[in-house]
Amino acid sequence: MKTSVIFTTCPNNEEASTLAKTLVSEQLVACINIMPPCRSIYTWQGEIQESSEVLLICKTRSELVEKLESRVLELHSYDTPEFVAFEASVVAPSYLKWINEVTL
Repeated sequence: MKTSVIFTTCPNNEEASTLAKTLVSEQLVACINIMPPCRSIYTWQGEIQESSEVLLICKTRSELVEKLESRVLELHSYDTPEFVAFEASVVAPSYLKWINEVTL
């Protein structure tokens, strides 16, 4: 089985923690790292915006990426949340085994 790493952001630590706990408890991800606030600069509705966000790095089986995306879109407070998935080319066998054991 293949593994994917997904990036998404939240506006604050509380939402990030709630989202992470929900996705782990629903077994859509094996693990989510919540990174400290970062500065994001982007164009939104024709204007350059700058905000503080919390980055989530999610690890799951590649076959769950579509389900995970649907759930993130459903739970997220943003109108257009970041959801970027990368398929991992190398994953330690023991880590891959664990991901497969703890996800759906």
